[in-house]
Amino acid sequence: MSIKSLSAGLTFVNVATILALLFGMIFDGLSRRIAFTAFLLALVPAVLAYLGTSESEITTGERSSSAAARIWFWLLAACFAFFAFRSFCWLLFLEGGQLKVQSINNLGDLSLHIAYIRNFASGVPLWPDNPIYFASKMRYPAGTDLFNALLLLLGLDLTRGLIWAGLFGMLAIFVATFRWGGSFTVAGLLFNGGLAGFALFHTGQLLDYQGDKLVAWKSLALSMLVTQRGLLYALPAGLLLLCQWRSKYLAEARPPLPFWVELTLYATLPLFHLHTFMALSVVAAFLLIFGMPTLRRNFIMLIGSAFIPATFLVWTITDHFQAKSLLQFHPGWVQTVGDFAMPFFAFWIYNFGLFLPIALVLAGFCLWRTSKGGDWLKPDASLVFTAAAFTIFLFAVLVKTAPWEWDNIKLIIWAYLILLPFLWSDLIGRWETYARAAVCFALFTSGFISLFGGLLSRENGYTIAERAEVDAVGAAVRRLPPNDRFAAFPTYNHPLLLQGRKVVLGYPGHLWTQGFDYTKANTELEALMRGAPNWHGLARQLQARYLFWGREEKAHYIGSTRPWERDARPVASGTWGALYDLEANLIP
Repeated sequence: MSIKSLSAGLTFVNVATILALLFGMIFDGLSRRIAFTAFLLALVPAVLAYLGTSESEITTGERSSSAAARIWFWLLAACFAFFAFRSFCWLLFLEGGQLKVQSINNLGDLSLHIAYIRNFASGVPLWPDNPIYFASKMRYPAGTDLFNALLLLLGLDLTRGLIWAGLFGMLAIFVATFRWGGSFTVAGLLFNGGLAGFALFHTGQLLDYQGDKLVAWKSLALSMLVTQRGLLYALPAGLLLLCQWRSKYLAEARPPLPFWVELTLYATLPLFHLHTFMALSVVAAFLLIFGMPTLRRNFIMLIGSAFIPATFLVWTITDHFQAKSLLQFHPGWVQTVGDFAMPFFAFWIYNFGLFLPIALVLAGFCLWRTSKGGDWLKPDASLVFTAAAFTIFLFAVLVKTAPWEWDNIKLIIWAYLILLPFLWSDLIGRWETYARAAVCFALFTSGFISLFGGLLSRENGYTIAERAEVDAVGAAVRRLPPNDRFAAFPTYNHPLLLQGRKVVLGYPGHLWTQGFDYTKANTELEALMRGAPNWHGLARQLQARYLFWGREEKAHYIGSTRPWERDARPVASGTWGALYDLEANLIP
């Protein structure tokens, strides 16, 4: 894939998704006609992006065309392809009547994404009510799920849509990562790690050692690329923007992207991955401060033009700014949190190994070189990008941006990826062969072991749900209005959620990470499901039109008096359970 194809592909996804969002807001929901129109209209800017994008050389110092360099490139490409096919061809699969995922990390995450995709595709007005919380709009940058909903509306099976989006996303990530930092940066993304993986030499077992609950700096490939679907778009888009901005800062004759492509990629990032937008905004601020007058004017125009659309999208995904701010001073990232907790030096060395020391050496070298040259008003690109990366990293380890501190890895990954090309071009790539080999061994061996240990140790997958049960529930609710909400047991893989239907409360872990205080609502839901005397009023308060009584409800609400069986109208029933319409009892 060339950089022209990458630009065109990202533009197509970007424009189709934004058009679908706008059409869905105007016409109160998505439809097959809207999906077809959005895709058809997106073809025009995609073709223009292809024609307007220029191929440009890698500017990280990795320009070698030697036989050794080509061998390393193809070895990395093979590793990347193995990871992509192993992870995404079995992202969601059917075995013995059970819907399964390959990665245990994806049990809850993929279930939530399926709920969002089917909810979008059901035709609910956009921006939709939150499927997992009764008193909120959706609070999630679900642009990638919205795009998958368009594929579903156009007739592509949900599973195939997830797989193809994953495979093409991984191809885009590989191309963008190589264009940003060459083979060294591709290796860094695949094989990040500290010291955990070296346990192989003691145990003799090939395992995902970084998946251990004690390790915070987990394999990015296994813990993020497979589970964080927004990164399938945000990573290649963000890396392509970094290539563009590096070219501009170096005053190259022609940056690869037309300005309008650069603007659309940057301004719409909040819809796909808010943390990526935050990280790139830090980089843009550094380039605005340290760039020459022409570059400053360019970035003023970029940031100014992006302000309104980016603000609108942030407003959209944060429930009209009602989602409370989660920013909180919390130094140390997860150094003092739960199972991750370790003494200071032990934590940072065990998790990051040689990376942090060598990154500090890079920063010191860039400062020394700039001071020696005496040009602080126009420092070289290495110093500017390194300073931006350290700023992002320090913010991520000092300020908590989500209820779960580990989620700051969504920022740390950008500090890491920004630094990697300059580590190679300014330091490691200049050393003797034996020194380069030793450093690469120290940086990437743990991650290599953990990645392939994680991929090869997976056998039969992990069950999300019984296919027959999900299909039966889907048939039972098919004629019911998609806007109506159901009272049901809050779990990540409830068949109602897997059909895109709205429940009073979803999985508590998802509610917590989205910043909801659900304690009172959960108490009221439990009282309702146990048949409390005021269950009518509780149902009204929780906005529940229907009540679902199935396998999970029977198991968790033992002893319920089930008054709805005599007082509410049954809608459907089967081996999966029963469904009741509460509306008659909710009307005074």
